[in-house]
Amino acid sequence: METATRLSGTWTPSASDTGPFPFIEDYGFLSDCHTAALVAPDGSVDWLCVPSFDSPSIFSSVLDRQTGSFRFGPYGVTVPAGRIYDPGTNTLVTAWQTPAGWLVVRDALTMGPRRHDDEVSPHTRPPADDDADHMLVRTVECIEGAVEVEVVCEPAFDYGSSPAQWQHVRDGRFIADASAGGRTIRLASDITLGIEGDRVRGRHVLSKGERAFCALSWAEDLATPGDMLDAADRIDATTAFWRNWIARARIPDHRWRPAIQRSALAIKGLTYMPTGATIAAATTSLPETPGGERNWDYRFTWIRDATFTLQALHFLQLDWEADEFMQFVADLEANADGSLQIMYGIDGRRELDERVLDDLSGYSGARPVRVGNGAYTQRQNDVYGAVLDSILLHTRRSARLPRRLWPIVQAQAERASAVWREPDQGIWEARGAPHHYVSSKLMCWVALDRASALAEIRGDAPLAATWRDTADEIKRDILANGVSERGVFRQHYGTDALDASCLLAVSFSFLPPGDERIRSTVFAIADELTERGFVLRYKTDETDDGLAGREGSFLICSFWLASALAAIGEIKRASNLMDTLIAAASPLGLYAEELDAESGHHLGNFPQAFSHLALLQAAARIIVAERTEEYFGAGRADGARESS
Repeated sequence: METATRLSGTWTPSASDTGPFPFIEDYGFLSDCHTAALVAPDGSVDWLCVPSFDSPSIFSSVLDRQTGSFRFGPYGVTVPAGRIYDPGTNTLVTAWQTPAGWLVVRDALTMGPRRHDDEVSPHTRPPADDDADHMLVRTVECIEGAVEVEVVCEPAFDYGSSPAQWQHVRDGRFIADASAGGRTIRLASDITLGIEGDRVRGRHVLSKGERAFCALSWAEDLATPGDMLDAADRIDATTAFWRNWIARARIPDHRWRPAIQRSALAIKGLTYMPTGATIAAATTSLPETPGGERNWDYRFTWIRDATFTLQALHFLQLDWEADEFMQFVADLEANADGSLQIMYGIDGRRELDERVLDDLSGYSGARPVRVGNGAYTQRQNDVYGAVLDSILLHTRRSARLPRRLWPIVQAQAERASAVWREPDQGIWEARGAPHHYVSSKLMCWVALDRASALAEIRGDAPLAATWRDTADEIKRDILANGVSERGVFRQHYGTDALDASCLLAVSFSFLPPGDERIRSTVFAIADELTERGFVLRYKTDETDDGLAGREGSFLICSFWLASALAAIGEIKRASNLMDTLIAAASPLGLYAEELDAESGHHLGNFPQAFSHLALLQAAARIIVAERTEEYFGAGRADGARESS
């Protein structure tokens, strides 16, 4: 495979040329709602952090091919016959054909009935009936012929900086412990294991009907399955957990049902059960630009995701998860001025200091590899609107405004009132100069508009009127300065450049969907800010974001466009775009942050919560519009959109 593409006489990295790395979209995603694993097509676990999503990794071959992996599969065959999720679950099933027979491997970060308080990852939310086992369990069955199976476990702790020190346990050859940097994990199998330096390896021939297992544990006392039956029971319990969970969700009977269900499972899998937080993605530093520097750590909770998370969860009638997330927000420590940071750790911590791992090559040479995220110190004025819109949504859904949320409402409304006139870094966390971003002004309007509604619910008419007056002032300012001469919302007050974040004006009902400024903006973004039909955040040659290189189209922006098209009555165009986006999913139905429109390959951290949340939002809006039109006719549908 070539490592670059010839363009204009220079060598430029390409999304199609990843060298020894699998394509990002070819990874399978496992979760136990405490941490996540990425499984490559060849059966290797290339990413796993324990015990939590944001812990240091023990396998990180997705970022450097020498920093740890864990393979379980047929010896000498690396391309599977097929991979699927067990329907309605995050249990991965891989079929293998070899010259001598067939195998089926099942992988899961297992979950089961809660037996006692979790001492590995203590909970701040009330524990549910089921919780993580804190182990990765893998089983294999030979379904035809006789096939040699191999186990190769080579952890490299702390992002590859600390090779494992192995030793057998209890004078046996079926259990071995790996230690480094004060952490120990345990590998157990019914295949004989041999220690070879910093790795453990085992091989065994299975005949038709025979099964085997291996399991990696970081549980309390390093508990592992006792035998093959125990391992299979744990995977079955995990499968039952996911199916019971998804059965509670409202999944519409529509051709997009599989995509909606997979997105719901991905969002749940990116939820940190101990606190109720939702992480932005399972990984760090998968590149937004092939071979480039746009590589960030997304294993944290962004406050701007709050409103999209609540919308999606309530649409699916997953009210328990919605309440858990709101309680996480309520627990967060604010800044000295009462405002919330733009992001927090999954345990609510505030400091997310960023450092560079210079020893790692990066995915397909994309450097630097970062751990932590320095953007947590940025001021982004959109955060106030995201918080208050989510609180209003949750209040209306639950028919009450919890007392512990009112101080947050007051603090965010007061800060939005104080700062809306000031420039900021914008929703995209630009590392260039601050500007008067239209989307930030818009979200300040959302903050005061929703705060006014919440004050009315609380019965404080004077405060509601004060906040309403400020919201009206912000709206006048946006309409005076944030609209270009051709009637299109601009990126910021100093430019006529387009920005996909202006589509939020539709999502948050800033103006009626029939307003010409709304329609003109939607059409301008659809026609001028797309590559092969997929939406860019902005044009990098028109935007000072402090970084070099271009980037792919942002999937969330494309879903925003589909939602906006439905809102303005372009239902067929919205539906067609949605079909295109669903077809662009990974083979397992997952999405990264971006899509390289030319090659169709995914870019950025994976899987990306924001992409899946936006899919759910767009699907809901389009399906409601389609069914309103179907049942009542186009005129009634248009009226419903005008009043939404």
